Amino acid sequence: MGYTSGFINLNKPTGLSSAAAVSKVKRATGMPCGHMGTLDPLASGVLPVAVGNASRLFNYLLNKEKVYRAVFHFGMDTDTLDVTGAILREGAPVPSAEEIRAVLPQFIGDVDQIPPAYSAKSVGGVRAYKLARQGKEVELAAKRVHISDLQLCGRVGAQSFGFLIRCGGGTYIRSLARDIAAACGTCAAMASLVREKSGVFALENSVAPELLTRENWEQYRIAPELAFDFAAISFEGKTAGRLRNGLRAECGAAGGEYKLYLDGAFYGIAEVGGGLARAKVKLV
Repeated sequence: MGYTSGFINLNKPTGLSSAAAVSKVKRATGMPCGHMGTLDPLASGVLPVAVGNASRLFNYLLNKEKVYRAVFHFGMDTDTLDVTGAILREGAPVPSAEEIRAVLPQFIGDVDQIPPAYSAKSVGGVRAYKLARQGKEVELAAKRVHISDLQLCGRVGAQSFGFLIRCGGGTYIRSLARDIAAACGTCAAMASLVREKSGVFALENSVAPELLTRENWEQYRIAPELAFDFAAISFEGKTAGRLRNGLRAECGAAGGEYKLYLDGAFYGIAEVGGGLARAKVKLV
């Protein structure tokens, strides 16, 4: 059973929007594509792109750990919380490495974080960044995020420090720059950001968008079943046919969700309950 759905582990360059990066994949594959976990144009690194029906699996990948390397420029505040924005304040104090390290523990674990006004969060059905660009005041509710590790890597300039961040989905690194600086009694803007990991997708195995062509893109395709780590169940013959037709089939596996293989090929996600399995997410 042939199909080409899967993922491209894209290495998005600085200066390119996530949407523009996905368009390059779409042109190379000739198939519908969508990305998971937007990267700002200033940021670079891992941008998982679903090709074909693999986008149906995004809900199973949202909570995977992400790893970032960031540089925060202290003593400066902008409307976007990064150095590309309009400057709101300059010349504020620059903390020492010791002062920064002293406040980092309060940002590890479950943290309530207010997203940036210039973000893709929806406010009354409108993207927050669109309202901000219109000069309208944007009030976003705090969101609970999880940061598992936060390390100061050292000074990289007169006012800048590097950080290594491990966190869950939905964490805004620009907001983290703002909040760390506020805890030090000053302000900061994000100067650079590289996403090194997003779930199973790692920077060392990524591909630059300009390298993808109609002729070679499939050699970079990651099979959809490799993107998550569920246990597998398989069915063949008439039983497989029942599942393809939306019917349930007897199954001895414990209740839960599984990778589903039909007649030896990956088919999607199965849900098992009460001794019966059904195809919950179909990729083919």
